[in-house]
Amino acid sequence: MASFDPFRRSRFFSSGCPCGRHASREAHDLALSTEGGEDRLYASAVEASVLQAVIPDALARRTFLKTVGVSTALAAISQFLPLGKATEAFAQGTGALEKKDLKIGFIPITCATPIIMAHPLGFYSKYGLNVEVIKTAGWAVVRDKTLNKEYDAAHMLAPMPLAISMGVGSTATPYTMPAVENINGQAITLAMKHKDNRDPKNWKGFKFAVPFDYSMHNYLLRYYLAEAGIDPDADVQIRSVPPPEMVANLRAGNIDGYLGPDPFNQRAVYDGVGFIHILSNKIWNGHPCCAFAASQDFVTTMPNTFHAVTKAIIDATGYAQKAENRKQIAEAIAPANYLNQPQIVLEQILTGTFADGLGKIEKDPNRIAFDPFPYNAFAIWILTQMKRWGQVKGDVDYAGIAKKVYLETQTGALMKELGQTPPTAQKTIVVMGKPFDPAKPEEYVASFAIKRS
Repeated sequence: MASFDPFRRSRFFSSGCPCGRHASREAHDLALSTEGGEDRLYASAVEASVLQAVIPDALARRTFLKTVGVSTALAAISQFLPLGKATEAFAQGTGALEKKDLKIGFIPITCATPIIMAHPLGFYSKYGLNVEVIKTAGWAVVRDKTLNKEYDAAHMLAPMPLAISMGVGSTATPYTMPAVENINGQAITLAMKHKDNRDPKNWKGFKFAVPFDYSMHNYLLRYYLAEAGIDPDADVQIRSVPPPEMVANLRAGNIDGYLGPDPFNQRAVYDGVGFIHILSNKIWNGHPCCAFAASQDFVTTMPNTFHAVTKAIIDATGYAQKAENRKQIAEAIAPANYLNQPQIVLEQILTGTFADGLGKIEKDPNRIAFDPFPYNAFAIWILTQMKRWGQVKGDVDYAGIAKKVYLETQTGALMKELGQTPPTAQKTIVVMGKPFDPAKPEEYVASFAIKRS
C-alpha cells in the first residue's frame, strides 16, 4: 500500500505552494509576509485572490511582487479595495454565495442521515442553497466523483478524507472534514447459522464484509477480532462490499457476517437472514462513523458556499440528535430516492428499540447518535489503525494531519453560531477497555500484539 511521506508537503496540500499550507504560490508568499496563525491563512487567501483578479497573468503577478515587495503591493491595492473587510467576510463566510446549486453524493445508509434529511426537511434551502443529494453505489465511486468535481462535496467514511489527503488509495488531494455525520451506528451482523457460535475466538475461516478498506468498520472489526486472538489477515477473510449488497451476500452464503452500517444490520434481521451479534458502541462507545467532506479547493474557492452548506448540515445534525425527532426523520429518509427502506426498519435503528434477530427486543438509545464535532483525537486514532494494518508506513505526522483535515476550529465556530455547544476538551477514547492517548500514537501502535506495521 502507499506510504505517507511527511516531507511531501507540496503534494499533500496544494500544487504550487512550497510548504503545502496554501492554495497558491502567491498565498504562500503573502502568508509569510507577516506573522499570524489561522487568521493569516484566511487573509493570504483573500489577498491572493484579489491579486489574481487585478493581475490575471501569473508570471506578471509574481514579477510585480518580487519588484515592489509584498507589503508595498498590498498597500497599493488596499487604497482601492478594502482587504480587511474582504478577509473578514472570507473567514466568517458571510458574503454572497459563490454557488447555490450543489451536488452532494451519499451512500444510502443511516449514517448519512443529516446530509439526506437536510433535503426533504428544508435545511439546505434555509441557508439559500439548492442541493441535489445523489444516491451513489459505493465509496470508491463517491471518492472518484468528488475528486473529479462531479460532486461538490460528499458523504464519506470518517477515514476517507485522511486517506485521500495522504494519497493512500488515490491521488493525493487535500481534503477537509468539517462535520461528523454520526457516531456509533454500526454492528457486527452474522448469518443465522452462527447463532450458537458467538465467541469470536472460534471464527477462524470466517468470511467477513466491510464497506471499504478505509472505514471505521474495517478498523473496528479488525480490532475486535485481534482482541480475541484472531489475525484479521491470516485467520479470516475480509472483503469490501458496498453496504446495499451486504444482506444479499449474507443470504447467498457468500459471507458469514459483516461489520456494516445500518440500515443493513437491521434489514438482515427484518429479512430473517441474520442477527445482530454486537453493536459497535459496545466496542467503542462514541466512535465516529461517517462524515461530511469537501476538498480544500472547494473550501478556498467557495468559502461562503462552504460555510452555508456546512452550517446547514450541522443544523440538521443538531435536529437529528433529539430523540423526539427520530420518527419524523425515519419517515423523511425512507423513500426510494433516499434509503429505500421500510420505515419500521429505520425507526428501530433511530429510536434504539429493535429486534436483535434472536427473538429479543433490545433497547439502546445510543445505538446511533449525531454529534458533528470532528475531534482531532478521532483522526489520530484512525491514523494509528492505518499504521497498525500497514496502510501507511514510515513516519506519520499524526497531529499535523489531524489538524489540517479535521476542522475543529471552524466547526466549533459554526456550532456556536447555531446555538450549539462545542466541546472545550478532547474526547476520552476507550476501545474495548483500552484507553487511547492521542499524544502517544506510536506507543499505542506498538502496544498491539497483532499488527502489520
